[in-house]
Amino acid sequence: MKIDSGSTAWMLVSTALVLLMTPGLAFFYGGMSRAKSVLNMMMMSFASIAVVGMIWVVYGFSLAFGDGGALSSFIGGFGDAGLVGLEKAATADDGTGIPQLVFVAFQATFAIITVALISGAIADRAKFGAWLVFIAAWVTLVYLPIAHWVWWSDGEDKAGWIFDLGALDFAGGTVVHINSGVAALALALVLGKRKNWPKEPARPHNLPFVLLGAALLWFGWFGFNAGSALAANETAAVAFINTMVATCAAGFAWIVVEKLRDGAFTTLGMASGIVAGLVAITPACAFVTPIGALVLGLIAGAVCAFAVGLKYRLGYDDSLDVVGVHMVGGIVGALLIGILATTAVNDGGADGLLAGGGLGLLGKQAVAVVATLAYSFVVTFVIAKVIDLVAGFRIPEDEEVSGIDTATHAETAYDFGGVPSGASPAVAAARKSPAVSEDGAASTKKVQADA
Repeated sequence: MKIDSGSTAWMLVSTALVLLMTPGLAFFYGGMSRAKSVLNMMMMSFASIAVVGMIWVVYGFSLAFGDGGALSSFIGGFGDAGLVGLEKAATADDGTGIPQLVFVAFQATFAIITVALISGAIADRAKFGAWLVFIAAWVTLVYLPIAHWVWWSDGEDKAGWIFDLGALDFAGGTVVHINSGVAALALALVLGKRKNWPKEPARPHNLPFVLLGAALLWFGWFGFNAGSALAANETAAVAFINTMVATCAAGFAWIVVEKLRDGAFTTLGMASGIVAGLVAITPACAFVTPIGALVLGLIAGAVCAFAVGLKYRLGYDDSLDVVGVHMVGGIVGALLIGILATTAVNDGGADGLLAGGGLGLLGKQAVAVVATLAYSFVVTFVIAKVIDLVAGFRIPEDEEVSGIDTATHAETAYDFGGVPSGASPAVAAARKSPAVSEDGAASTKKVQADA
């Protein structure tokens, strides 16, 4: 098939937009972290780019989007390992008219951010080396199979089993958000609670970072959702407007809940509501009308605003609310497809309950949700347990108290007093920098003394 230059240009831009989301996530998570662990939090996102990017080329794309023969319902094969044979600008037989390598790169960015999302649940307490091992194991054993289940089809008689079932997930509600959210829960349970949590608050140390991160995520998400049309066409337009309106509605709903419940409209609430709306519309963006997207966003924003408090009631320490936003938001979006979807906007989808389609689609969506939850939680828990038993996944308590940035990276994000004299080794210099309190503020006495 001849290459469509317009769609190819759009997909190149979309790929860059989705890749930008992971640095955006680093700012979002970094701002929510304590000052003494912000560098580690951001490094966990950038490490996901590095490790997953390599794996994707070597075997990741092949296992996620290749033909697995007799096992093709569950996993791909190694026929495209190393991307051998895909070097030339040949298009796939899918009618999109884009080079295969553009699709490879686009999907790589999805895998990258899915892993990075998990890191927010274990802020302040994970060994960086263990995190690197976890990235490689989790992408291989969890992400690649689920991506294959949901998105792979040879266009003829073979497909991943969830794709074949007829469940809909346009841009990653199950593959990315439910998957990462429930994996975050499993990982948080293995690592345990932060020291003195929840007695001592761990307030965000830099709310402007959080808002910057949310803005970058929203900007990149247009490539995430509209780019999943794989063409510059009507479906991309529907996904684009729905991504905008659902996010607006979710941000509004979240801060209204906050005002009614807590008495204030907060910047953290607005940023969190924006991300919740983006998460929830992801699987549904090409299957609902703009009004449907608005309704979906309002529901998701309100539900997630309440869901982030579950960790206090149930006792699991999800540091940056990955479970409450991504797992819960992904479930809301995936299930609402079964109610709000309509072929009036996309004849490649299906009609949900309100469009006269009955409960059939909702049932399929529920199967996809439960399968993703179960598989991802169990396998993630096993991976994390093995790493913990073999090498230890959690940093020592003294390093958690002093700050993971100095202990692991020999750096601090903020230098309040300059480099101490006579401290030539990098680690010693970092550890002798001004003390940082639990909530991320510089020690008042130290700052006054330096002044």
